[in-house]
Amino acid sequence: AGENFEQTPLRRTFKSKVLARYPENVEWNPFDQDAVGMLCMPKGLAFKTQADSREPQFHSFIITREDGSRTFGFSLTFFEEVTSKQICSAMQTLYHMHNAEYDILHTPPTNDKDSCSSTGDCHGTSVSKLQRFNSYDISRDTLYVSKCICLITPMSFMKACKKVLEQLHQAVTSPQPPPLPLESYIYNILYEVPLPPAGRSLKFSGVYGPIICQRPSTSELPLFDFPVKEVFELLGVENVVQLFTCALLEFQILLYSQ
Repeated sequence: AGENFEQTPLRRTFKSKVLARYPENVEWNPFDQDAVGMLCMPKGLAFKTQADSREPQFHSFIITREDGSRTFGFSLTFFEEVTSKQICSAMQTLYHMHNAEYDILHTPPTNDKDSCSSTGDCHGTSVSKLQRFNSYDISRDTLYVSKCICLITPMSFMKACKKVLEQLHQAVTSPQPPPLPLESYIYNILYEVPLPPAGRSLKFSGVYGPIICQRPSTSELPLFDFPVKEVFELLGVENVVQLFTCALLEFQILLYSQ
Protein backbone atom coordinates (compact mmCIF):
# COMPACT_ATOMS: atom_id res chain seq x y z
CA ALA A 1 0.00 0.00 0.00
CA GLY A 2 1.71 3.21 -1.12
CA GLU A 3 5.38 3.81 -1.89
CA ASN A 4 6.98 2.02 1.05
CA PHE A 5 9.37 -0.33 -0.74
CA GLU A 6 12.40 1.10 1.07
CA GLN A 7 11.00 -0.35 4.30
CA THR A 8 11.77 -3.94 5.22
CA PRO A 9 8.91 -6.27 4.20
CA LEU A 10 7.66 -6.70 7.78
CA ARG A 11 7.56 -2.91 8.18
CA ARG A 12 5.59 -2.35 4.98
CA THR A 13 1.82 -2.01 4.86
CA PHE A 14 -0.32 -3.96 2.43
CA LYS A 15 -3.78 -3.28 1.03
CA SER A 16 -6.59 -4.71 3.12
CA LYS A 17 -10.07 -5.79 2.04
CA VAL A 18 -13.40 -6.62 3.69
CA LEU A 19 -13.68 -10.39 4.05
CA ALA A 20 -17.31 -10.57 5.22
CA ARG A 21 -20.11 -8.39 6.51
CA TYR A 22 -23.49 -8.98 8.07
CA PRO A 23 -26.16 -8.09 7.25
CA GLU A 24 -25.45 -7.72 3.53
CA ASN A 25 -27.49 -4.54 3.22
CA VAL A 26 -29.10 -2.03 5.59
CA GLU A 27 -31.58 0.31 3.92
CA TRP A 28 -30.84 3.35 6.06
CA ASN A 29 -27.08 2.71 6.15
CA PRO A 30 -25.61 1.59 2.78
CA PHE A 31 -22.29 -0.19 3.20
CA ASP A 32 -19.23 1.64 1.86
CA GLN A 33 -16.60 -1.08 1.55
CA ASP A 34 -13.69 1.22 0.71
CA ALA A 35 -14.41 3.68 3.53
CA VAL A 36 -14.90 0.97 6.15
CA GLY A 37 -11.78 -0.89 5.04
CA MET A 38 -9.67 2.27 5.17
CA LEU A 39 -11.04 3.40 8.54
CA CYS A 40 -10.76 -0.03 10.15
CA MET A 41 -7.11 -0.35 9.07
CA PRO A 42 -5.88 3.21 8.36
CA LYS A 43 -2.25 2.01 8.13
CA GLY A 44 -3.13 -0.99 5.97
CA LEU A 45 -2.64 -4.71 6.48
CA ALA A 46 0.38 -5.52 8.66
CA PHE A 47 2.56 -8.59 9.20
CA LYS A 48 4.50 -9.50 12.33
CA THR A 49 6.47 -12.40 13.78
CA GLN A 50 6.51 -14.03 17.20
CA ALA A 51 9.18 -11.50 18.25
CA ASP A 52 6.79 -8.53 17.87
CA SER A 53 4.09 -7.32 20.22
CA ARG A 54 0.67 -8.51 19.04
CA GLU A 55 -1.74 -7.12 21.64
CA PRO A 56 -5.22 -6.32 20.25
CA GLN A 57 -5.81 -2.61 19.57
CA PHE A 58 -9.18 -0.82 19.73
CA HIS A 59 -10.13 2.43 18.00
CA SER A 60 -13.25 4.23 16.84
CA PHE A 61 -14.15 6.31 13.78
CA ILE A 62 -17.01 8.31 12.26
CA ILE A 63 -18.41 8.09 8.74
CA THR A 64 -20.02 11.42 7.75
CA ARG A 65 -22.09 11.45 4.57
CA GLU A 66 -22.84 14.28 2.16
CA ASP A 67 -26.19 14.98 3.86
CA GLY A 68 -24.45 15.40 7.24
CA SER A 69 -25.70 12.10 8.69
CA ARG A 70 -23.24 10.11 10.76
CA THR A 71 -22.59 6.50 11.63
CA PHE A 72 -20.07 5.37 14.21
CA GLY A 73 -17.56 2.58 13.79
CA PHE A 74 -15.74 0.61 16.48
CA SER A 75 -12.84 -1.58 15.48
CA LEU A 76 -10.74 -4.22 17.24
CA THR A 77 -7.55 -5.19 15.39
CA PHE A 78 -5.69 -8.38 16.34
CA PHE A 79 -3.17 -10.76 14.78
CA GLU A 80 -3.75 -14.29 13.48
CA GLU A 81 -1.15 -16.86 12.48
CA VAL A 82 -0.66 -17.14 8.71
CA THR A 83 -1.47 -20.71 7.69
CA SER A 84 -0.87 -20.24 3.95
CA LYS A 85 2.54 -21.59 2.92
CA GLN A 86 2.30 -19.49 -0.24
CA ILE A 87 2.09 -16.23 1.75
CA CYS A 88 4.97 -17.28 4.02
CA SER A 89 7.10 -18.12 0.98
CA ALA A 90 6.22 -14.77 -0.61
CA MET A 91 7.35 -12.94 2.54
CA GLN A 92 10.64 -14.85 2.47
CA THR A 93 11.11 -13.92 -1.20
CA LEU A 94 10.46 -10.25 -0.43
CA TYR A 95 13.22 -10.36 2.19
CA HIS A 96 15.68 -11.96 -0.23
CA MET A 97 14.91 -9.24 -2.79
CA HIS A 98 15.21 -6.48 -0.20
CA ASN A 99 18.54 -7.77 1.13
CA ALA A 100 19.97 -8.12 -2.37
CA GLU A 101 18.96 -4.57 -3.27
CA TYR A 102 20.38 -3.24 -0.01
CA ASP A 103 23.73 -4.98 -0.63
CA ILE A 104 23.97 -3.53 -4.15
CA LEU A 105 23.30 0.01 -2.91
CA HIS A 106 25.64 -0.17 0.10
CA THR A 107 28.56 -2.33 -1.11
CA PRO A 108 31.86 -0.33 -1.00
CA PRO A 109 34.10 -0.20 -4.11
CA THR A 110 36.01 -3.45 -4.72
CA ASN A 111 39.40 -1.69 -5.01
CA ASP A 112 39.11 -0.20 -1.53
CA LYS A 113 41.08 -2.88 0.28
CA ASP A 114 41.45 -0.81 3.42
CA SER A 115 37.73 -0.23 3.83
CA CYS A 116 37.45 -3.11 6.29
CA SER A 117 40.29 -1.93 8.48
CA SER A 118 39.16 1.70 8.41
CA THR A 119 35.49 1.12 9.11
CA GLY A 120 35.69 -1.95 11.28
CA ASP A 121 35.27 -5.67 10.93
CA CYS A 122 33.65 -6.59 7.60
CA HIS A 123 32.32 -9.82 9.02
CA GLY A 124 30.73 -7.96 11.91
CA THR A 125 29.10 -5.53 9.48
CA SER A 126 27.61 -8.36 7.41
CA VAL A 127 26.30 -10.04 10.55
CA SER A 128 24.66 -6.81 11.71
CA LYS A 129 23.02 -6.45 8.28
CA LEU A 130 21.73 -9.99 8.51
CA GLN A 131 20.35 -9.34 11.98
CA ARG A 132 18.76 -6.14 10.75
CA PHE A 133 17.14 -7.36 7.57
CA ASN A 134 16.77 -11.14 7.88
CA SER A 135 14.19 -10.81 10.61
CA TYR A 136 11.94 -13.39 8.99
CA ASP A 137 13.08 -16.95 8.29
CA ILE A 138 10.37 -19.32 7.08
CA SER A 139 12.04 -22.27 8.79
CA ARG A 140 12.38 -20.51 12.13
CA ASP A 141 9.76 -17.79 12.53
CA THR A 142 5.97 -17.77 12.77
CA LEU A 143 4.25 -15.20 10.57
CA TYR A 144 1.16 -13.31 11.78
CA VAL A 145 -1.21 -11.01 9.88
CA SER A 146 -3.56 -8.34 11.18
CA LYS A 147 -7.31 -8.89 11.11
CA CYS A 148 -10.13 -6.69 12.32
CA ILE A 149 -13.71 -7.04 13.56
CA CYS A 150 -15.90 -3.95 13.49
CA LEU A 151 -19.31 -2.75 14.64
CA ILE A 152 -21.07 0.10 12.82
CA THR A 153 -23.81 1.77 14.87
CA PRO A 154 -26.18 4.76 14.62
CA MET A 155 -25.11 6.02 18.09
CA SER A 156 -21.75 6.24 19.79
CA PHE A 157 -21.97 3.61 22.54
CA MET A 158 -18.20 3.22 22.69
CA LYS A 159 -17.80 1.30 25.97
CA ALA A 160 -20.52 -1.22 25.15
CA CYS A 161 -19.21 -1.82 21.61
CA LYS A 162 -15.67 -2.26 22.91
CA LYS A 163 -16.82 -4.93 25.37
CA VAL A 164 -18.84 -6.71 22.68
CA LEU A 165 -15.83 -6.87 20.33
CA GLU A 166 -13.40 -7.91 23.07
CA GLN A 167 -15.70 -10.72 24.19
CA LEU A 168 -16.21 -11.91 20.58
CA HIS A 169 -12.46 -11.95 20.06
CA GLN A 170 -11.96 -13.81 23.33
CA ALA A 171 -14.52 -16.41 22.21
CA VAL A 172 -12.69 -16.92 18.88
CA THR A 173 -9.24 -17.31 20.46
CA SER A 174 -10.27 -19.27 23.57
CA PRO A 175 -9.49 -23.02 23.58
CA GLN A 176 -12.95 -23.61 25.08
CA PRO A 177 -15.98 -22.85 22.88
CA PRO A 178 -18.46 -20.21 24.15
CA PRO A 179 -21.73 -21.31 25.80
CA LEU A 180 -23.66 -20.60 22.57
CA PRO A 181 -22.59 -20.35 18.90
CA LEU A 182 -21.08 -16.98 17.99
CA GLU A 183 -23.90 -16.38 15.49
CA SER A 184 -26.37 -16.35 18.38
CA TYR A 185 -24.59 -13.47 20.13
CA ILE A 186 -24.23 -11.49 16.90
CA TYR A 187 -27.91 -11.99 16.05
CA ASN A 188 -28.86 -10.92 19.59
CA ILE A 189 -26.85 -7.68 19.32
CA LEU A 190 -28.24 -6.77 15.90
CA TYR A 191 -31.88 -7.74 16.23
CA GLU A 192 -32.89 -8.35 19.85
CA VAL A 193 -31.13 -5.63 21.88
CA PRO A 194 -33.23 -2.46 21.56
CA LEU A 195 -31.95 1.11 21.62
CA PRO A 196 -32.31 2.34 25.22
CA PRO A 197 -34.87 5.15 25.67
CA ALA A 198 -33.56 8.64 26.42
CA GLY A 199 -32.48 8.93 30.04
CA ARG A 200 -32.41 5.17 30.59
CA SER A 201 -29.75 2.47 30.68
CA LEU A 202 -29.90 -1.01 29.14
CA LYS A 203 -28.20 -4.19 30.31
CA PHE A 204 -27.82 -7.17 28.00
CA SER A 205 -25.82 -10.38 27.97
CA GLY A 206 -22.51 -10.63 26.15
CA VAL A 207 -20.53 -13.79 25.46
CA TYR A 208 -18.88 -13.86 28.88
CA GLY A 209 -20.67 -11.23 30.93
CA PRO A 210 -23.25 -8.44 31.07
CA ILE A 211 -22.84 -5.25 29.00
CA ILE A 212 -24.42 -1.92 29.90
CA CYS A 213 -25.10 1.09 27.68
CA GLN A 214 -26.65 4.33 28.90
CA ARG A 215 -28.37 7.07 26.93
CA PRO A 216 -28.66 10.62 28.29
CA SER A 217 -32.03 12.32 28.58
CA THR A 218 -33.05 15.24 26.38
CA SER A 219 -32.22 17.68 29.22
CA GLU A 220 -28.65 16.39 29.57
CA LEU A 221 -25.53 16.87 27.49
CA PRO A 222 -25.39 14.75 24.29
CA LEU A 223 -24.02 11.23 24.39
CA PHE A 224 -20.22 11.25 24.85
CA ASP A 225 -19.08 7.79 25.84
CA PHE A 226 -15.32 8.43 25.64
CA PRO A 227 -13.08 8.78 28.74
CA VAL A 228 -11.87 12.38 29.06
CA LYS A 229 -8.83 11.04 30.93
CA GLU A 230 -7.41 9.72 27.65
CA VAL A 231 -7.45 13.22 26.13
CA PHE A 232 -5.23 14.51 28.95
CA GLU A 233 -2.93 11.48 28.68
CA LEU A 234 -2.50 11.93 24.92
CA LEU A 235 -2.21 15.72 24.74
CA GLY A 236 -1.10 16.88 28.19
CA VAL A 237 -2.77 19.43 30.46
CA GLU A 238 -1.32 22.55 28.78
CA ASN A 239 -2.43 21.49 25.29
CA VAL A 240 -5.93 20.60 26.52
CA VAL A 241 -6.26 24.04 28.17
CA GLN A 242 -5.06 25.68 24.95
CA LEU A 243 -7.55 23.68 22.88
CA PHE A 244 -10.38 24.56 25.26
CA THR A 245 -9.42 28.25 25.02
CA CYS A 246 -9.40 28.08 21.23
CA ALA A 247 -12.83 26.43 21.25
CA LEU A 248 -14.25 29.19 23.50
CA LEU A 249 -12.75 31.85 21.19
CA GLU A 250 -14.22 30.01 18.17
CA PHE A 251 -10.85 29.49 16.54
CA GLN A 252 -10.41 26.84 13.90
CA ILE A 253 -8.72 23.77 15.38
CA LEU A 254 -6.71 21.18 13.43
CA LEU A 255 -5.36 18.04 15.10
CA TYR A 256 -2.65 16.23 13.11
CA SER A 257 -1.72 12.67 13.97
CA GLN A 258 -0.05 9.64 12.44
